[in-house]
Parts: sequence; C-alpha cells; structure tokens
Amino acid sequence: MQRPSRRRTPSDLPGLDIAEQKSWQNFLHAALRFHTTMDRWLTEAHQLSVIDLRVLDILDKSDDGAARMGDLADALGANPHHMTKRIRRLEERGLVQREQNSDDRRGVVARISDDGRRVAGHASHNYAQGVKTHLIGPLSRRQLATLEENCRRINSGLKQADSTLYVSRAVQSGPAANSPL
Repeated sequence: MQRPSRRRTPSDLPGLDIAEQKSWQNFLHAALRFHTTMDRWLTEAHQLSVIDLRVLDILDKSDDGAARMGDLADALGANPHHMTKRIRRLEERGLVQREQNSDDRRGVVARISDDGRRVAGHASHNYAQGVKTHLIGPLSRRQLATLEENCRRINSGLKQADSTLYVSRAVQSGPAANSPL
C-alpha cells in the first residue's frame, strides 16, 4: 500500500529551518532529560521534586520566610490550583505551613518551617552536585558563559511574552473581568 503524499517543510516543523529545528530539538531533549534526572535525584535522596525544592528555596530566601500562594504560582509558572496541592503535600510533611495573609485577610501565604529550611539546605547541596555533574561538567567556561547569555535572552523574551499576553487578556476581558467582585 502506498502512503499518501504529504508535503513536508525542510525541518518537519513549519516555519523552522533545519538548523532551527535541530537547535530546538537538542535544547528540548536536554532540558527534559536534565529535569527528569534531577527530579529522580532529589526524589530518591529527599522525596522532593525540583519544583518542591524551588518552592522551599523561594520561601527560604524571602525576607520573612513566606510568600503569597499566587506569587509562588507566578514565580514558577504554575497553575494556582496545582500550587495549592503542592503546598498541601509539603505541609503534610511539616516543611511549610499555610497561614492567613496579614496584609490581605482574604489571601493565604505559605511559610517555610525549620524542618523545611533543614531539608531544603541538604537538598540544595545534592541539587548543586547534580547540576555540576549533569549540566555544567561537560561544558567549558566559554560554553557555560554562552549558555548563561542565551538562557538570559530566552527568559527575557518569555517575560515580555507573558506580560504582553496578560495585558492582551485584560484588554479583551475589560475592567469588569479583573474586578474582585
């Protein structure tokens, strides 16, 4: 049986040339593989995911050891519902507590506990070793500087895209959609 003919772009991804596709695929595979490796590494040693450690790190580095739930979700690009579930799991382990926001009684903050600080400290050392082993180790100083610069540029572009999308949604929805009532 003959396959139906299909038109293919030079890279199989419309709008990307072959070099762009290869760069994208290599970046995506490396990022996903690295994230999976670090998740396994942290889960085996500390029963934490990379995102769990990021939450604890953000809380630990905040001035008062606390952050609004919405701010945590924004910082990690997470859905607020998923962040609530994550915080609940960390709370069950005694690593954080949820409290009423003293500035806004309707809001909730997550606060890191002493156990959370201790676990985050140990996990951060293991995480750093994993980063050194799996990400930084194979790179020269020049390659590392290039990686940093490229990731900074990508993050900057993504922040702009996020803010543009937020403004676009607010304009489309109108002021009533942003009202707390």
